[in-house]
Amino acid sequence: MADTAQPEVAARSGGPGRPSVLTSHDPRTGEVVGSYAVAGPSELERAVHAARTVEDWWSTAGFGTRKRLLLEWKRVIARRAAQLVEILREETGKPEADAAIEVMLAVENLDWAARNAGRALSRKPLASNWLTRNQRASVGYLPLGVIGVLGPWQNPVFTPMGSIAYAMAAGNAVVFKPHAVTSGTGLWLAETWREIAPDRPVLAAVTGDDSTAAALCRAGVDKIAYAGPEAEGREVISLCAQTMTPVVVENSGKGAMIVHVDAKLDDAADAAVFGAMANAGQNATGVQRAYVAASVYDQFLELVVARARALKPGADRRSSYGPMILESQTEVVRKQVRDALARGGRAVVGGLDSIREPYVEPIVLADVPEESVAITEEGIGPVLIVNKVRDLDDAVDRINDAGRGIAVSVFTRDIAEVEVYAERLRVGVVTVNTATTYASIPALPFGGIGEYGQGHSHGVHGLREFSRTLSIARNRYGEPLGLSSFHRNVRRLRLARTLFRFRHG
Repeated sequence: MADTAQPEVAARSGGPGRPSVLTSHDPRTGEVVGSYAVAGPSELERAVHAARTVEDWWSTAGFGTRKRLLLEWKRVIARRAAQLVEILREETGKPEADAAIEVMLAVENLDWAARNAGRALSRKPLASNWLTRNQRASVGYLPLGVIGVLGPWQNPVFTPMGSIAYAMAAGNAVVFKPHAVTSGTGLWLAETWREIAPDRPVLAAVTGDDSTAAALCRAGVDKIAYAGPEAEGREVISLCAQTMTPVVVENSGKGAMIVHVDAKLDDAADAAVFGAMANAGQNATGVQRAYVAASVYDQFLELVVARARALKPGADRRSSYGPMILESQTEVVRKQVRDALARGGRAVVGGLDSIREPYVEPIVLADVPEESVAITEEGIGPVLIVNKVRDLDDAVDRINDAGRGIAVSVFTRDIAEVEVYAERLRVGVVTVNTATTYASIPALPFGGIGEYGQGHSHGVHGLREFSRTLSIARNRYGEPLGLSSFHRNVRRLRLARTLFRFRHG
């Protein structure tokens, strides 16, 4: 499995018989921030075995016990949030405010999962019909067992917590492999869990590179949750297919925005710039391109340009956003911008000279052809594309043709009309008059469609993603019409047919 972290992480041999070591660096300065072991297949097997030894205890502990322990873990994270924020800043270069918001959102998801798992997963009665009124049916959701989680590099706390918290609340043990460049963040989460349950490795973190991720896919876990680039997502699916291990896949990339003729343009421009530029444009919930009605296009573009030019990347507290976390992603930005310009797109803010590693200053492109790789590939970096459309139908067609089934933000005052168009969009999430804030709603399920993603995180859907359905039906008394027997009563069968025609004919 290809590891996009290679430019940011050096692997060195510790000599004969000693494991390789990952050395990660602060992307702002290049300074070493940590060295971590590369777990191989044998280490993965031990981690999964340890998780197996505790999964029965955790699954049978019940919703009440799991809720109590998860909320205790939540309080530990919240009390020591400043420590986690500092590690997160060192490994990603994020400004302090961005790192703090990420931690807060992750804790909110942990809190929601812990408090709502019992309601979402406990056994519930089901209605019977006239033929089966003697049966009492119910459905409940049981843990799968051990879940493997492969974390991303852009949001290494918030994104994996959308799998870790929900899997644990559903009664599963978790083996977490953080991305190579954010190993310290993953280890910190596992260490704080050990403070709650020292002898119960319900959550364990293993560090390593692409080979470690591949080993986890082959380790015989009950499900893999992956978040990251599409190419690596395909490899995860391929590896898991060899052992028939189910997967939850959240590919990287960003969504789109539609600006209708009646939109509040100030609000739309503000949301577009923030969605495109926040976290240096490295948010999967962000905005890659805005499709704007022709009659308001020039005015909207002016507002976007003014906002984008006011942003300044850097390493200090006043910076708008930080560096590109992976050096390799800077080249992706360069390739996409170059292609957009070569195909006739216009740079209205910045351009190729905005790329000054490890930072990329804001870039706004206009009139970019839909066949440009800046649109057809996963969006990355602080780049916003603003294209003119005839109407809502044109915008919907362009978004569906691009095929990135992530999220779409629609800015309009006609709420009734937008709901009709929302159902035509082949995406997982549609927001109205807001862009990225939906990610802060723990109850809202998040997931793409098509090649963007498989399965869901967050909400009831996220809890059930890591559960198996168990339906139970029991007989309370004799079957009223006696149809499930070779000794059927002819008169009762005639009655059943009469009732059937009355109900359905």
